[in-house]
Amino acid sequence: MTATAVNATATSTSSRERADLLETLAKHRGFLRFAVRNLTDEQARLTPTASVLSLGGLIKHVAAGERGWADFIVRGAVAQELTPERYAEFAADFVLAENETLEGVLEAYEAVAAATDELVRTVDLDADHALPEAPWFEAGGRWSNRRVIAHILAETAQHAGHADIIRETIDGQKTMG
Repeated sequence: MTATAVNATATSTSSRERADLLETLAKHRGFLRFAVRNLTDEQARLTPTASVLSLGGLIKHVAAGERGWADFIVRGAVAQELTPERYAEFAADFVLAENETLEGVLEAYEAVAAATDELVRTVDLDADHALPEAPWFEAGGRWSNRRVIAHILAETAQHAGHADIIRETIDGQKTMG
């Protein structure tokens, strides 16, 4: 195989991989957004299950998590360091506050998703960063940008399922089925 053929294959594979990642992210983000369709802000704040999370809180949490991991792709471990100040922000990202609206957090989530999608389209998927020191990360571990994007996808899918359960408990509506 010639060098041109190898480069064309690598570009094609990379384009296909990126398209697959974008399509799958869009699908699971859609499930999450669908779980909150036609809800009032008050309903979005309900916690009708054993979980302390509400649907509005889940949207905020997923958006904040995605924003943080996208920042990790750009800046490395410093983006994931949890200082006391950042811990308070982290905790607030689980709650749809009285001064917030579901529409507002959905708009913020859309902006985060657009920025992440641009990274998926352009970033070197093989580049990696050291993980910050934390008990939940392996010591000395490194994550590639590809792994970070896969993590964002897994978190989105997991929380979309969580949102589906909460929504079904509120009014019987389901994302699928």
